[in-house]
Amino acid sequence: MSEFRVRRRESLEVLRAEACEELDTVIRERLRSGEDPWAFMEELPTVDELVVYLLRADAIALNDGIQPTPAREYRVLRQIALEHPALTSTVWHLIGRFAA
Repeated sequence: MSEFRVRRRESLEVLRAEACEELDTVIRERLRSGEDPWAFMEELPTVDELVVYLLRADAIALNDGIQPTPAREYRVLRQIALEHPALTSTVWHLIGRFAA
């Protein structure tokens, strides 16, 4: 089994800034389409959740787009937490969500 390595070279601060810009764009577009922010804000991921999703997507792309098995999913998320300790609590929260 090959181990996943986080391929992105950006720092966590840069990844968070990109995620924040992405969330701002989503919010702006949903407001422009007339949606009520009270109806959709709770369903949006946090900035850190979005960073983890992006890093997870990179891992899936590196594996030829094949969806991970539960065991690989766990290893990928655990590796993200190891390489970005500030994301550890978010990763563990998402591990519970992906396992459900």
